[in-house]
Amino acid sequence: MKVQDIMSHIEELCPLAYAEDFDNVGLLVGNSQQEVSGVLISLDTLENVVDEAIEKECNMIVSFHPIIFSGLKKITGKTYVERVVLKAIKHDIAIYAMHTALDNSWNGVSDRICDELGLENKSILIPQKGTIKKLVTFVPKKDADTLRNALFAVGAGSIGNYENCSFNTEGLGSFQGNEASNPTIGEKGVTHFEEEVQIGITFAKHLEGKIIKTLHATHPYEEVAYEITTLENTNQHIGMGMIGEFKKPINEMHFMTLLKTKMNVPVVRHSALSGKMIQKVAVLGGSGSFAIGAAKRAGADAYVTADLKYHDFYQAEGQIILADIGHYESEQYTKNLLFEYLTKKIPNFAIILSAENTNPIKYS
Repeated sequence: MKVQDIMSHIEELCPLAYAEDFDNVGLLVGNSQQEVSGVLISLDTLENVVDEAIEKECNMIVSFHPIIFSGLKKITGKTYVERVVLKAIKHDIAIYAMHTALDNSWNGVSDRICDELGLENKSILIPQKGTIKKLVTFVPKKDADTLRNALFAVGAGSIGNYENCSFNTEGLGSFQGNEASNPTIGEKGVTHFEEEVQIGITFAKHLEGKIIKTLHATHPYEEVAYEITTLENTNQHIGMGMIGEFKKPINEMHFMTLLKTKMNVPVVRHSALSGKMIQKVAVLGGSGSFAIGAAKRAGADAYVTADLKYHDFYQAEGQIILADIGHYESEQYTKNLLFEYLTKKIPNFAIILSAENTNPIKYS
């Protein structure tokens, strides 16, 4: 088992193509072709986590948060980031992080919060734009089924709960190859007319490389005519945050007690209570002030997130309960999510859940 194999499994869950532009995701330290003795899963990669990996003979750390976020000009050990990188390199430990790629995943951070709180009828709070692409190509009629099925096999044509979706139009194509050409149909120097099928098929943007490779490998023509466009359609399975519902409405105090119990928090910072019942709840792990407006527009009775500032709470305006449960607390189940996913994908392999609590905030 190599580092690349572990990465490939993780990226099935959360393709890195959906990470936010500001983020730093993927393999941060190490060689993708290194053999893996064991994987340690943590929320953060700190020195004590690297020490734990050494002790437990794990030479790969899968961390939700990236230890390297901005550029490093020196690695001298003066900062905790530099010390982590130095120690990992010294002990041949690879470090991989997926961060906002998992935030934007349907089965990611916010989904896990919904599950812990018992929310149903889940949907994405802020769908990510530009995640759906469309391929249009032209192929001889006799080869259309072969090409279409090859594209379906690598993930094209999946829309929501439907697969093998495409649109096909028959027509007459023409081409003439020059002296350097080697046409598979027709003769060079002679204009040829061929009955063709125009195939239109959508695909998720992280599959683009695989789609183009399959197109060229399967298409019979020497020169393949095709176009790829990015669609404005909303992808309901990729994006930040989630919104769900309790089976039955609960009162505000019951809701606060539920948050503290299920999310293991000693205190919840929240906006003013209004006495209304809570049923529709928006959630977003980590810093979520940017999504307050989206939660209100979605009609949420409450919004659970972290890192809200003083003036953020004013945005509640009596329309919604804003509940800040803490950054670490909102993402604490992420490492469990990754552990459960990888142990299912790679049974009988050393996948270890870190025992270190990396929360830098303490309560007294």
